[in-house]
Amino acid sequence: MTIKLERIYTKPVDHSGYRILVDRLWPRGISKVNAALDEWIKEIAPSNELRKWFGHEPAKYPEFRQRYLAELDANPAAAAFVKLVASHPQVILLFGAKDEQHNQAVVLKEYLAQQNNAS
Repeated sequence: MTIKLERIYTKPVDHSGYRILVDRLWPRGISKVNAALDEWIKEIAPSNELRKWFGHEPAKYPEFRQRYLAELDANPAAAAFVKLVASHPQVILLFGAKDEQHNQAVVLKEYLAQQNNAS
C-alpha cells in the first residue's frame, strides 16, 4: 500500500490512487467537480478545537501531532478509515493547508503507517 499526500489546491498530478479529502471543512474556492476526489472523510480530521488551537503555527506542530494522534486513538471512525485505506493499493490524502510539512495529513499518514505495521 502506498500513501501519498497532495494539496487539494494544486492541479491533480496523480489520478491513479484513491483520493480522500481529510479536512474537516470544505476547501474554499474548490468545486466538488474540480476536487477530483473519491471520498471526503471529515470525521477523521482534527477536532474543531484542536484545529483552531493549532492555527497552522509550525512551532505548535509537535504538540498538535501528539494531540491529534491521541484524538485518532479515541476516534470511533479511525478503525473504518484504516480499513478503507488498506483496501486500496494506492491512496492520496488531500488537504488544504498551505504548509505541506506541518498539517494533519502528515500526521495521518504516519498514523496509518503505524496501524499497518501493528497488523
